[in-house]
Amino acid sequence: MNKHIELVKKWLADPDSVTQEELDDNRDAANSAYAATVYSATVYSAYAAYAANAAADARSADAEYWIERYEELTEQGE
Repeated sequence: MNKHIELVKKWLADPDSVTQEELDDNRDAANSAYAATVYSATVYSAYAAYAANAAADARSADAEYWIERYEELTEQGE
């Protein structure tokens, strides 16, 4: 499993279990991975990491959406 997705899932399950610094670092690392590849699952992990840093009222739904897209792609072997 993608480490960026795992951190966002951890945050979704318990927002207090992940610090803002961890979310920021995760977003930056996912962005770096995205910049290094065109692999579509990596794109979704970057989006999920960004969504976890978005406005509090919308970020859970956005993060859940991008995690779902990532999991769909990785199950298909893309």
